[in-house]
Parts: sequence; structure tokens; C-alpha cells
Amino acid sequence: MSKPARIFRRKPNQLIFLEDLEATASKKRTLPTASIVVLAVVAGLLGGVLGQDATRGLISSGVNLVSSNSTIERSPDSVAGLAARVLPSVVSIETLSSDGGSTGSGFVIDPNGYLLTNNHVVADAVTIKVMLNDGREFTAKILGRDESYDLAVLKISATGLKALQFGDSDKVQVGDPVIAIGSPLGLSGTVTQGIISAKNRPVTVGDRDSSTSFISALQTDAAINPGNSGGPLVDATGAVIGVNSAIASLGSSLGSQTGSIGLGFAIPINQARKTADQLIKNGKATYPVIGVAIDMSYNSGGALIAKKASAILPGGPAAKAGLLPGDLITAIDGMKVTTPEELIVEIRTHDVGDEVTITYIRGKESRTAKLILIAGK
Repeated sequence: MSKPARIFRRKPNQLIFLEDLEATASKKRTLPTASIVVLAVVAGLLGGVLGQDATRGLISSGVNLVSSNSTIERSPDSVAGLAARVLPSVVSIETLSSDGGSTGSGFVIDPNGYLLTNNHVVADAVTIKVMLNDGREFTAKILGRDESYDLAVLKISATGLKALQFGDSDKVQVGDPVIAIGSPLGLSGTVTQGIISAKNRPVTVGDRDSSTSFISALQTDAAINPGNSGGPLVDATGAVIGVNSAIASLGSSLGSQTGSIGLGFAIPINQARKTADQLIKNGKATYPVIGVAIDMSYNSGGALIAKKASAILPGGPAAKAGLLPGDLITAIDGMKVTTPEELIVEIRTHDVGDEVTITYIRGKESRTAKLILIAGK
């Protein structure tokens, strides 16, 4: 049985059989094999001689290869300039727990050894090792941590550290340039560049129901990967405007490895600063609530107060304002609420003692109520 013909395209609209090409080539081999070998040897010797002459001609012509010694001037507000200023304040964190080890990032917030990072970086840690950018290593202790905002303050026995300057995350605008610094996958001192992609993104962080954090996050396309958690997101002046905390990923369940796809999220530094102050002073932080239990499974628009008597905290803000189980909250301070998470995140952008206006639906009637936020437990 003959072999099937193999076909390839040589010119547009012209198909040539590979066997035909081989046959044509064999017809053109008219020289004896010995003659071909002799010609190859002569050609090789001739090429070597000409090559040596060409080399001698290049050298004898006086051509000199000159290396450039010019320097690149980098302005202080360039990415390189910002990185040089910020990197000394960024630390790598290694933790050991009963389940194994993990890595994360953090940054100096006070010269006397106070560091800020994510709660999920150190939550289960038995021992915590901190590596400064200059190579020094310290054992750290947790001064305080807060699951609700996914923040923790660490303390190491060091003084004279360079603390990062705090920016104002409320003034950040979409499109502002930013850089993220940390230790993705354990690679310390990694710098990535991007912009602010969005503000006030409702993000939940945590892999356990008991440690879910609700964040009104800054979204960035700067590459953030596992290990960046707790590191700073800084603006064009080098001031920290956020704490890198989470990424959106396609996930291995969709046939790809987890990693950055340009959707990273950071805790705004204004919130992080308030929480850090509380953790340093009290070892714990408070967060505001309206005194209701929300039905987290409700997904038809708005935030539904659970339909059970215990859903309203006796004497709490919602009870005083007359809210009832089954009321559907649709807005807070005029901002539309479409999911339970959005309600929780929006409330947590406020402080304990703030007054907010809740818009809700009871039956078919839309109502409003003013509430004074209290501290959650």
C-alpha cells in the first residue's frame, strides 16, 4: 500500500506533493558522490582562509570597540526613585503554624518597630519572623489584630526604622498611578506598577466564615500575588494609600493557575490608620453596626433583615429607629445597596457615633430612618 501523500503550501493557491519535490531533487544530483566531497573540502579550506584574512583586516584597520560610561538620571518621582525611598520601609514576613508556614508582607508605621500587615497573614501563626530590607531579621509579636478589617499590628525590637508616610485615600482618583511593594511568592522587595482601577469596591476577604472581612477597597491593576498581602500600595509621591489584601483570580477550578489577572484590592489607608491606632492603644479595634442580622443568602437586590425576632438587637440603632425583621434596606445615605455585603461594607466606612440615613422597603412602601452607629462586638 502506498503512503498517503504529504502536502504543504509553497505559493498561494499552489499545492506541491512532498514526494514530487524529493523526486525532482534526486534528478538534479548529476555529480558523482566523490566529486561532491572534493568540492566540499575545497570550499571549506577556502572559507577558512578568507575568514582569517577578513579578521586580520578588521584588526589591522584600527577599529576600536568603545563601552559607554554614560549614567541614567532617575528623578525622585520616577518609579525607580519612589521604589528606592519606599523599599527600606517594607518588610517580609514568614510565619509558622500548626498547619505549616506561609509568607506575607508588611511595612513600618513607626520608627520604634511598629509594623502593619493583614490579619490573615498572621492569624494562625505560632512564630513570626520579620526580615527588613537591609537583611536584618527579628522575631515579632502581635500587638493586636482585627478580623473585621483584616488588619494586624506587629512589634519588633528595633528602633530608628524608616516609617512610611501616610497619604489620604479619600482623595485618590481612578486613573492615579500607584506602585505595589511586597514579597509575592516569597520574592522580597518586588515592585509592580499600575493605576487605581476603581474605588469603593465591596470585597470580602477570608477563607473561613469566622474570619470574613468586609472591605470598601481600592482596586488596582498593579500585579499583586500571594505574598503581597500586607504590603503597601503607594501613590506618585511615595505616600502609602492602601494595604494590599486580596486578588480576584480565575482559579484552578477554571483550568488555570491562581495568580494576578490585574484585579487587586487594597484596604484604604484612612481606614487602616484608624484601626492601627486602636490596635496599638487597646489591642483590639471596634467597628460600627446598626444592630441587625442580615440574611446573607438573599440575592434579589438590597439587604434583607432576617425574618426572625432575634434579627433586631434590643435597644440598638435599628430597634430605636423602628426597623423590623423582613425590612429590605435599599440605600444608606442615598447610596444604593444591592447586596448584603455592600450594606456591611458601606456601614464600616463610617465611625462609631456617626449618624446615617437608611432607606428601606416594608411591604410596598419605601421609608427612611436615621440611626446612630454603635460599636459591634
